[in-house]
Amino acid sequence: MKYLAPATALAVAAAVPAFAQQSDDRCTALRDAVVDGAAVTSARVVPAGDTLPAYCEVRATARPAISIEVRLPMEGWNGKFYQAGCGGYCGILGRADASGGWVNAMRPGLERGYATATSDSGHLGLSVTDASWAMSNPGAERDWGWRSIGETNRVGQALVSAFYDGAAAEQAIFQGCSTGGRMAHVAAQRYPEMFDGIISGAPAMDYTGLVGTKMAWLVQANTDAEGNQILGPGEADLIGEAVMSQCDATDGTEDGLIADPRACDIDLSALACNGEDGEACLSTAEMDTLEKWRQGPRDSSGAQLYPGGIPEGSERFWWLWLTGNPDGAGKLVPAFVTDFGRYMAFPTDPGPEWSPQDFDFETDPARLETMAQVYNGDSPDLSAFREAGGKMIVWHGWADSIVTPYKTVEWYEQAAEEAGGEAALEENVALFMIPGLDHCGILPGQDGLNAASVDPMTPMEAWLNEGTRPMSVMAE
Repeated sequence: MKYLAPATALAVAAAVPAFAQQSDDRCTALRDAVVDGAAVTSARVVPAGDTLPAYCEVRATARPAISIEVRLPMEGWNGKFYQAGCGGYCGILGRADASGGWVNAMRPGLERGYATATSDSGHLGLSVTDASWAMSNPGAERDWGWRSIGETNRVGQALVSAFYDGAAAEQAIFQGCSTGGRMAHVAAQRYPEMFDGIISGAPAMDYTGLVGTKMAWLVQANTDAEGNQILGPGEADLIGEAVMSQCDATDGTEDGLIADPRACDIDLSALACNGEDGEACLSTAEMDTLEKWRQGPRDSSGAQLYPGGIPEGSERFWWLWLTGNPDGAGKLVPAFVTDFGRYMAFPTDPGPEWSPQDFDFETDPARLETMAQVYNGDSPDLSAFREAGGKMIVWHGWADSIVTPYKTVEWYEQAAEEAGGEAALEENVALFMIPGLDHCGILPGQDGLNAASVDPMTPMEAWLNEGTRPMSVMAE
């Protein structure tokens, strides 16, 4: 897993002061760097600003079309490498870094002196819900599924060596959330020796099950015979109030957070309208949708097709993912499943005429298996990663209504069984389920709880460098 033999590592460590400060010319000279299977397209110095040091920004393309950005500290490089994933269908280089946050961004590594890298996963997309690039394009699907992870690392490491006098990174960390979390799991399975530490947040580790089957179920359940939406933002508020009144104190504390939705034996039948419909109750159709959302996708025999449903306590975030808001924003779940079904889910793409209403829960789950081999990272077998000595932190919000936390818990339990017990798995994997946290902490929850409340990087560094197993990922 390390990139240097012991003798080489000592030589590099001794040489660090010699290249602690790099010149501007050395950065711009990277425009002429030769990297197998790739071409450098630009190199420039970005001055220090905010919390980031001055760095050399290098952009390159790994053939055929993986756009990569590498950021190399002009001084104070810590001798290590940090790689970030991307969200949704990706396609927008550096999108996460433009937000100022840390999720799927190079920021956490660069702030700490790491050489950092990310990619667009192999295509240009108009938005993170745009998957039209995948239409009849198996090469691009492979790049998004797994190849961009390895190519970003390979090109990034080559540029590190070119910039720092032939030195190689002595340690590597990967961080990603949502699709970036899927990439984290794929990295552990396909590239088990590439990263010493892997940080996976809210992992959408199985796109075929999550986006293909579950999201189609959610959309169909919330669409009436005329194609109209059934549950909207007003109903979400009503449901959320009822849920919190029954579940908040389940963990012994009334704090606006549900510690574990599975512990609440909830009964929402009192929300049903008796006689006339009104804003203070749910119609028969709305109650039916709510029940389907809570139980999750099933076939005609009643067999569960995906673990769990939408967790209690996530209702305040439904507008972004499920229902939209009165201004027309949100409803990303329908957008994700629509493009996935049209362009990515099946071996032969049905194209723009396909709708989530076309998904057949009797036959289509089996048809997804081909592409599952390209995209998914939900195998519980981490044996190769564990044998390489890798450490993995997985974090997920219990109030995530798009990437169900129940799948993450199921994966962890299966991984523990595969490893021979939870004690054995805990030597390499630490799972943290966070009450009240939205998907990747995007929207603020109770008392402002969001991504800024989470810091998995500090405990990861302590685990790798000091051998201290993480006890929390909450920021201090």
